Amino acid sequence: MDLDDQFRRYFGTSDLANLKASSLDAGIEHMRVDLGLEKDRDRRFGLWTLLHMLGAAPDLDVAFVSEADRAAARRFMDVAGSLGES
Repeated sequence: MDLDDQFRRYFGTSDLANLKASSLDAGIEHMRVDLGLEKDRDRRFGLWTLLHMLGAAPDLDVAFVSEADRAAARRFMDVAGSLGES
């Protein structure tokens, strides 16, 4: 999953800094729908992490059936959070 490709797919651009708020909201909604429909475990996790970084991820118990996936998401949140503390 290439980040720029995902930005272009959901937001029509890889430059989110110049994106209108309405376009950002629409792209996030599209991602949330795709997350709900996605069956591939890895792709689902990738979509969730991107939504998390955008501040729009659903709760772990909603996003993941597997406890292993929820644990991986918690580890991701810990690592992502610690990067902002530096």
